[in-house]
Parts: sequence; structure tokens; C-alpha cells
Amino acid sequence: MKLGVFGGTFDPIHYGHLVVAEECRDRLKIDCVLVVPAGLPPHKQVGALTSPEHRMAMVRLAIASNPSFEASPIELSRPGPSYSVDTLRELRQQQLGDTELFFIMGSDSLADLPSWHDPAGLLANCRLVVVSRPGAPEVDPAGLDHLYRGASERITVLDAPRLDIASSDLRRRVAMGITVRYQLPDEVIAYIESNGLYCASG
Repeated sequence: MKLGVFGGTFDPIHYGHLVVAEECRDRLKIDCVLVVPAGLPPHKQVGALTSPEHRMAMVRLAIASNPSFEASPIELSRPGPSYSVDTLRELRQQQLGDTELFFIMGSDSLADLPSWHDPAGLLANCRLVVVSRPGAPEVDPAGLDHLYRGASERITVLDAPRLDIASSDLRRRVAMGITVRYQLPDEVIAYIESNGLYCASG
């Protein structure tokens, strides 16, 4: 079985996220993609994040029509910072021995990988799927061989449709009362509106 792992703050999840996950699923014939909202991202200010409950609810709404996607609370239920290597190790313990893990990330994140918590442990537990992003530097998998022997052989680089959408920009637009239609699913927009998320007074 091929299991994809696609993490992020998803605040909110949008079509840029979804097209990346679907492209990876299709191109690599992944059986299931776990969409994993981060609990306490070590690289972001926790107070600035929308609550885990809201972010998980938006993920579930966004992926409901895709039977190959599954929302996973694995990081939300684990105390402390949400380190990807811990998530992969936990999934490895849960899965059967023949399950292959594919960790999906943007090319901008790959450039920062040496500064991640235990990058060698991350590479040891999965195949990295790196998706090119607008404005990100060119990907050089061989440049990571010093982190983990044979790292470049465990990295797959894919080009995916490039939708230049940013969650930070969506939050700003909602706060200013500017439309976000066609940038994220209608169900997510309705949820944002009904719960008053990202309002300037919120």
C-alpha cells in the first residue's frame, strides 16, 4: 500500500493545497493521502493560528468529495510541537510492514529541511515527494545526501499545476471583505462565514 502524508497548518485549506495532493496521488498511484493539520507548528506563532477544531473541520469539508483523501488528527492529539518525523514514526508503527510512506512537501520546504527536527529520521521513514512552487529555488536532491546517506534516491520531484494562492492572503481578504470565491471550496467559505473566522474584529 502507498500512503501519502500531506501536512500543513491549513488555515484555511485551499485549492492550491488540494491540487498538489491530488497531483501526487495520481502521478505516484498513491492509495490514500492523509491530510494532516498541524497541532503546534514549531516554525509559527501558535497564538496566530485558528483553533485546531476549526482547521480540522475545514479540511474535512474540503476533501469530502475525494474518497482517496482522509483527514488525520494525528498531530492534533499529540502534545508538544508537531514534528513531522514524529508523525511519520507513529504512522510507521500503525501501518503494516509493506506500507510505503510518501511525505508531500513544497520545494520551498525542502530548502529548509536541514533546519528541521531530525531530518535524517524523516528521510529514513519515508520517500519525500517534492512539488515545485512559484518562486521557490530549484530542487537539488543531491544536496541533501550529507543529511542521510542516499537521501537523493529517496526524493521524487514533481511539477504540479501552480496555483499561486496563499492562506495568509485569503485570511487578509476575508478580513477586508474581499471575495475568496474560486480560491477555496464553497463549503469552506460557508464554514468561514458561519463561524466568523478571519474577521477583522476576530
